[in-house]
Amino acid sequence: MTITLPAPCGIVLFAHGSRDPLWRLPIEAVAAQISERQPGTLVRCAYLEICEPSLTQAADLLVAAGARQLRVFPLFLGVGKHAREDLPLLIEQLKSAHPDIAIELLPAAGEYAQMTALMADIALADGASAALEEAKNA
Repeated sequence: MTITLPAPCGIVLFAHGSRDPLWRLPIEAVAAQISERQPGTLVRCAYLEICEPSLTQAADLLVAAGARQLRVFPLFLGVGKHAREDLPLLIEQLKSAHPDIAIELLPAAGEYAQMTALMADIALADGASAALEEAKNA
C-alpha cells in the first residue's frame, strides 16, 4: 500500500510594509502563532513595499525550504487597490517563476466574518486596553 503525504505547504503572510520596524510586530506575531500551533510549518512574512522581504523573496525562501504549495494570506482589512490590482499581478509573476508550485491566494483578512466578529468583540469587551497590556507583557 502506498501512502501519499500532502505536499509541504508554505504560508506567506502578506502586508503593506512600513519603515517603522515596530509596525511589523503584529505580522510577525501571526507567523509565530502559526509556528507555535503547527511546529514545522513553513511560514514567512512578506511586504508589498518599503521593507523586506518582498512577496517574491518570501516565496523563493519557502520553495527553497521544500514548499510545493504556497498560500498567500493578505493581511489587509480592506480590499483596496493593493489587494484588488497589485497583488493579483504579483501572484501571476510567482506562478510564472514557480510553474510547478500550486499557489493559492486567500481573501484579505478583513473579508472573513471571523475577523469582523473578533474586532467587534474586542471593541465591546470590558477592559480591552488592560487585556492588550497583559498580552504585551506576557
